[in-house]
Amino acid sequence: MGRQRHGRRIVPNSSKDVGDFIPHGKEDKKKEFTNSILHRKEKKKKPDIAKIFINISIGLCIFSLIWFFYAMYMRSYLAKRIITLHPSPKIIDENGTSAAVCPERFWGSYRPQVYFGMKTRSPRSIVTGMMWLRQFGGLDISLRHNCEQGDHLPSYGWLMHDGTSFGIQEIRDVDFTLTTEFVKRAGGDNGGDWTWRITAKQQSTSPQAPVISLLFYVAADGQGSLQPHIEEKNRLGSVTGSSEELGQFKLTFRKPSAGGNTIEKFASYNHLTTVSLGLDKLTEVVKNSLSGRFVYSSPSGEKRHYIAVDSYKPPSPQQQKQRGEERKESDFVVHQVTVQTPFQIEVLFESASFKERPNQLAGEVLTEELEKKKSAFDEKFEKIFGLQKKGHTPSQIKFSKAALSNMLGGLGYFNGQSAVQSKFNEYPLLYPEGPLFTAVPSRSFFPRGFLWDEGFHQLLVNKWDPDITQESIGHWLDLMNVEGWIPREQILDDEARSKVPAEFIIQRNENANPPTLFLALQKLIGSSDLESKQIDKKTKDFLKRLFPRLQTWFEWYNTTQLGPVANSYRWRGRDKDTDLFLNPKTLTSGLDDYPRASHPSQDERHVDLYCWMTLISRIMTDLAKLLGEPYEIYERTYMSLSDSSVLEEHHWSEQLKAFADYGNHTQSVILQREKVYIPPGQPRHQLPTARLVRSVRKAPKLQYVNAFGYISLFPFLLQVLQPDSPKLEHILKDIHDEQKLWTPFGLRSLSKSDPFYMKRNTEHDAPYWRGPIWININYLAIRALHYYANVDGPYKETAASLYQELRTNVVQNIYRQYTETGYVWEQYNDSSGKGQGSHPFTGWSALCVLIMAEDY
Repeated sequence: MGRQRHGRRIVPNSSKDVGDFIPHGKEDKKKEFTNSILHRKEKKKKPDIAKIFINISIGLCIFSLIWFFYAMYMRSYLAKRIITLHPSPKIIDENGTSAAVCPERFWGSYRPQVYFGMKTRSPRSIVTGMMWLRQFGGLDISLRHNCEQGDHLPSYGWLMHDGTSFGIQEIRDVDFTLTTEFVKRAGGDNGGDWTWRITAKQQSTSPQAPVISLLFYVAADGQGSLQPHIEEKNRLGSVTGSSEELGQFKLTFRKPSAGGNTIEKFASYNHLTTVSLGLDKLTEVVKNSLSGRFVYSSPSGEKRHYIAVDSYKPPSPQQQKQRGEERKESDFVVHQVTVQTPFQIEVLFESASFKERPNQLAGEVLTEELEKKKSAFDEKFEKIFGLQKKGHTPSQIKFSKAALSNMLGGLGYFNGQSAVQSKFNEYPLLYPEGPLFTAVPSRSFFPRGFLWDEGFHQLLVNKWDPDITQESIGHWLDLMNVEGWIPREQILDDEARSKVPAEFIIQRNENANPPTLFLALQKLIGSSDLESKQIDKKTKDFLKRLFPRLQTWFEWYNTTQLGPVANSYRWRGRDKDTDLFLNPKTLTSGLDDYPRASHPSQDERHVDLYCWMTLISRIMTDLAKLLGEPYEIYERTYMSLSDSSVLEEHHWSEQLKAFADYGNHTQSVILQREKVYIPPGQPRHQLPTARLVRSVRKAPKLQYVNAFGYISLFPFLLQVLQPDSPKLEHILKDIHDEQKLWTPFGLRSLSKSDPFYMKRNTEHDAPYWRGPIWININYLAIRALHYYANVDGPYKETAASLYQELRTNVVQNIYRQYTETGYVWEQYNDSSGKGQGSHPFTGWSALCVLIMAEDY
């Protein structure tokens, strides 16, 4: 029994159980034992705060480290996206512009920034060019090379240029005229041959014919070698050379002639063989080599000292480093011939790969080829534009040929890197190196690519040569990064950079530009039958290659440029320093200083961008349907934006009876001198000059921006308005109002009754889009009037009448200014019609050719 009792196992479940288990004779031990167990149970129930805190801290540290490294990774990833190119296959193959693939356009006048020069469409081309100077003009040595408005030439520009194989240019200097002609001949493996002919004639009636020096040069841009060949003591007869793209070649300088006879005994020759540190330094090298120690013997027997190239010592590596010009030296050879007018000189380029050359492209052979090219140009021009059939005079037709030729002669081939920056980069980065084949707005002032200009350029170029347009669009879209952003201003090499103020060089990836390339794409697909999807195979293949990039581009606009409310849009990149501007500029819109909301904010809605998005969503819909791609997203966007009630809700001001921007705005602003505190006894001449700063007289508020001008017309300009819209009646009435936009020379950019009309934006910033007449917008207006005049609607007759009147005014004024000044201009004065701004400006101002041809 006892064994059985003592052997039984008892598990205490409570203090009562414990008490029953302990013998009665040991109460003190029982109490102590019970308290110990209860204390352990209490410790189990109470959490260890310190341990929990340590665990949480460790967890937070681990999470913080993970988050830190993730943030660093994301910042690095986002920072690199700006310089990561779009992943889709290139539209223009890497060798797409090579002599093997495209020999007919390999050589060309692709240096629009110089008066006359040629290069190849390759990254490191051998370049050729011409400089000149007038001898015996006193102390003023006017060496002409780069197109400069400061040269004050009476006129210069192409009279004929087919964009491919030949061109004729006339350059009028003070008392003489230079005619530059070139012809290309296909043959061999490296782009064939070409020949220049330069003819100099006296322009003035002075009894003493001017003596001119022509300086022909050839330069290697980073690769290739040149060897000069001297004949007859000091005359540079030829230069032979080689480069990766050209193989072996020879450049021959023929002796000057007059009336078919050589006049070599009255010519003086000089040459320079040296190196340069870049194409932008060529003028500097020549200027620093000039000497007046040479003697010229004129036909009259008079001997006079003249200026010529002599010798040049390039800077040492240490000097280069100090000047920040550490670049590889390249061969540079100059041939100078000095002779009295009139005379003619030919320069021949011959490719060693041209094995079966029938004859030299010189003399009578050259003359014959030029005549053939001119006849073919005239025939093609009339066939395409039909100006003779439309009753234009021979003089007007000659002008229109020059306008087209200057557009084609303004095509440039550039290669290099843009400087870009995003909010994720502390400092600017270099964009991947790449080429760009593009027209330029102005050879003298804007000899580089501009995104929104190029869409207008290609409307004209496409009419003449669709292949050039496809190449240009392809090059532009190949510059797109993975985000869908294209730098709006392309400053790709040293020559281009030398023309740009420092503050405009860096491109920022939040900034857009109007997507005008879609206008050219609309032309490419406009003639196709969308229902039956009939389009030529070459164009369709091209559009298929474009489509992935167009999708990304559309998405970029539709996300980065969204406005504050649904179906609204806002340009990024407005000037932020509001104190210095009468109205902060919006360079990204293309209309620079056009009055927007006075106080930039995220509440803004921009009507022009709304209309651009409406247009491109429609074109993307058509394009996707044509290519058999998904189109629903573009169609939905277009249906939403083309809804007149949405447009009117966002942008119609009932008070103004006009479409308008919306934002934080006041018109009560002026520019006035800031007050400068003058300490007692401080001389005034030691004080800083008081600046003109903005004074806000009335606080801004959210409202429609009451400025009537080009921006107000965009629903009409891009044909977003339905033909029966009552709003169209208001627009047609307003544009014909002389106190608003109508002038005898075209539509002014800002209403004459607007408070900002012709007001300076800063002390040094003259009005730009605040009154002057711009041809690209007038083209859109004439195009829109033509559209509304040819569709059924209540305003058809009014549109037709305005169309004829506005078209006549614009064409006559541009033509009149060309005949009076020798130039097509950037803009035209709304009071006098006079050309102003940069010149020649045969970018979008050349659209007058399409207006004359009534081709929209």
